[in-house]
Amino acid sequence: MILPFSALDWCALAVFIACWVGYAAVVDRVPAIRARSVIAAMDEHRRRWMHAVLERENRVADVNIIGRLMASTSFLANTSIFILGGLVAMLGAPDLGRRIFGVVPFAALPPSQEAWELHIFLLVFIFVRAFFELTWALRQFNYCSICLGAMPVGDVGNGRQQAEIAAAVANRAARHFNTGLRAYYFGLAALAWILHPVALILSSLLVLRELHRREFRSVVRDALAQPAKDA
Repeated sequence: MILPFSALDWCALAVFIACWVGYAAVVDRVPAIRARSVIAAMDEHRRRWMHAVLERENRVADVNIIGRLMASTSFLANTSIFILGGLVAMLGAPDLGRRIFGVVPFAALPPSQEAWELHIFLLVFIFVRAFFELTWALRQFNYCSICLGAMPVGDVGNGRQQAEIAAAVANRAARHFNTGLRAYYFGLAALAWILHPVALILSSLLVLRELHRREFRSVVRDALAQPAKDA
């Protein structure tokens, strides 16, 4: 089967995959680079948080924090379901979708129904991945709340070890939440492919630049990393 894509479509798709997969591979799996990110800075703050919990008998505030984290994760997971429903509707009514996007100036819509469906299937794949990442993050935040409840008061027994376990679970949950959120960003970039392959290239590069700026060059990253240096 020959896919109904032009050379420009293949080029745009390659740029999109390189931006998404390449960025995730470098930032998440290269320790020297990850150590300079806002993600690594927050890992240290969550670790300090769990050690601070040991000194508190009243942990209502800590439970509320985890509850808020679970609520925001659940909101994005539910939203991805609604997005998937809309995408399935677009697959069921391709003519209507093509008419809606066709009014955009300079749009070069997929030339055939097969090409249109493949564009939509890319979006379906992205938001299915987002859903799985976010629901797994939600479960891990739930596990973290249980670990928090099992932690003793004060540095007694294996309290420090339990704090490290809770921090590891919270950090892992945050990592999957970040992966799901990153899928949202690139899902918006993939939406541009419906309009034109060049739009996919430009939007992928724009998302890549914005992610790098927020995770490595933002004021928030500098503020969060400073306490870790002084520790």
